[in-house]
Amino acid sequence: MIMQAVLDTNVLVAAVRSSLGASYQLLKHIKADSFQPIISVPLVLEYEDVLSRSELHSLSDKDIRVLLDFIAFKAKHQQIDYLWRPFLPDSKDNMVLEVAFNGAAKCIVTHNLRDFKGCEQLGITAITPSDFLKTLGGSV
Repeated sequence: MIMQAVLDTNVLVAAVRSSLGASYQLLKHIKADSFQPIISVPLVLEYEDVLSRSELHSLSDKDIRVLLDFIAFKAKHQQIDYLWRPFLPDSKDNMVLEVAFNGAAKCIVTHNLRDFKGCEQLGITAITPSDFLKTLGGSV
């Protein structure tokens, strides 16, 4: 069975900012079906909102749409049946946690581990992109 994980928005931002890091490499692993991201409608809207901020990267709006369409095509689409609010201090982090919990993901891939402190109580591990990449057998 293919490994599944939820990508925090900051991972996608890092991926579009540089092709040299682990976040970008994870996009290649999605393409190769090494793992499957889990998404929800609110999470994709968050991705779109943040990635549409042109000051964060040099990609065109069309490139961002292509990336989001690619992720949506490859991802497991998860309906949110159970809310964990408030569990984490930030409501957007709670949204990511809810996707992971409802989608039975074992991990959330993020650059901000401290934002997800406590999610291990729900059986979910917060992990950096480079550490997640290592679990997939890849390297930066």
